[in-house]
Amino acid sequence: MLKRKAWDRLVSWKNSQNRKALMLTGARQIGKTTLVRQFGAQYYDSFAELNFLMDSTACAIFDGPLDANTVITNLTAYLNMSLQPGRTLILLDEIQECPRARTAIKFLVEDGRFDYIETGSLLSVKTKQVPSYPVGFEEQYRMYPLDFEEYCLANGVQQSTIDMLREHFDEKKPVSDAVHQTMMRLFQSYIVVGGMPEVVQKYADTHDIAQVTRLQRDLLALYRQDIAKYAEGNEREKIRAIFDAVPSQLDDKNRRFMLADLSKTARQNRYASSFLWLADAGVTLPCYNVRAPEAPLESNGKRNLFKLFMNDVGLLCADSNAQFDILGGGLQVNMGSIVENFVAQELKAHGFGLHYFNGKRYGEVDFVVQSGNDVLPIEVKSGNDWAKHKALDNIMNVDEWNLGQAYVLCKGNVAQDGKIAYLPLYMSMFLEPVQLPERLPYEVDLSALED
Repeated sequence: MLKRKAWDRLVSWKNSQNRKALMLTGARQIGKTTLVRQFGAQYYDSFAELNFLMDSTACAIFDGPLDANTVITNLTAYLNMSLQPGRTLILLDEIQECPRARTAIKFLVEDGRFDYIETGSLLSVKTKQVPSYPVGFEEQYRMYPLDFEEYCLANGVQQSTIDMLREHFDEKKPVSDAVHQTMMRLFQSYIVVGGMPEVVQKYADTHDIAQVTRLQRDLLALYRQDIAKYAEGNEREKIRAIFDAVPSQLDDKNRRFMLADLSKTARQNRYASSFLWLADAGVTLPCYNVRAPEAPLESNGKRNLFKLFMNDVGLLCADSNAQFDILGGGLQVNMGSIVENFVAQELKAHGFGLHYFNGKRYGEVDFVVQSGNDVLPIEVKSGNDWAKHKALDNIMNVDEWNLGQAYVLCKGNVAQDGKIAYLPLYMSMFLEPVQLPERLPYEVDLSALED
């Protein structure tokens, strides 16, 4: 059983009062269904599952009135099993295939007899078909492929080792050379294997890159099939062209996605919905340019200038046929796009919004992310020149931006030089945004209004 951080989120949800339905979203084949099955088996006396993609007839349960009594009667008859109130979890899998089930969630949650988890992979693609959303009765949590920490645990790294590395990250002190070299080799394997659960499990069981690659190519074919199946007529060709172009666009020196490479007549406004389709499906990760590295980053982004990363670095390697170069030690400048994709994937999975900065006066900084009210610039170096970072130096010297900390992710060991911390690439697993406290009470003193 692969250890997933989303498990803790499920436990927190179950322990909460006034539970809503939990919607797990994310790309296809990232482990949503498997995780819920394992969770249901461990925490509930009974577990029921409807998969609307595999069993289209299950939608008939929701054809009639959507009140809780009717739906539950239909559900128990369809499943031919007794459901125990207060002790049953019901999984509505691939719920985008049954829009009326999404609407029924409101009434089922109000009824309160059972707990409900929904999973969906292409929810935004089918939004127009949902008669009414269960606003106020559903909370969402987005899953991603296994991040590097989860991958380490799947491959036998002990939690105590992760804790030791986190301590070195926190204190900005180097790790031993033996540990560093071992973690760098593990990192190299991750950028080839990636974080798709089936692929990670196959690698952990066999360590056979040939079998890993076959699985990855099957997944790429599945994503292309989804484009053919779900994308609407005239959008299908645009979406497929964008998806197919991601590896070559990232391999370009400045990484920025150039529509002109798809077609000389391509225009941003005509392709905007196609980019959104891929992002909403969880297949790609857009990273937008910002006018200045100042908070809030979301409000000063340039939506027409962006990089487009794959949701999984292993799939990017498979699509680029780069596996053997990397495993042979080819983590050089020409591998920068793949290493940058790895960092984008880590940052997104940890809760950061993805942005970068590129100004004519300053140069380009690979990522700028927001943690609380602070903006953190991040440079990614795949070669041996990680101490050279002119653009990063330029923006750190702008007083009005008040940038207090920056990171350079590289092949070297941990080091601190003024405001810049050098971190091994594998330590990107410890970059996390500041979390809001669970309670944030705020009360206005009204005494001045009293007579």
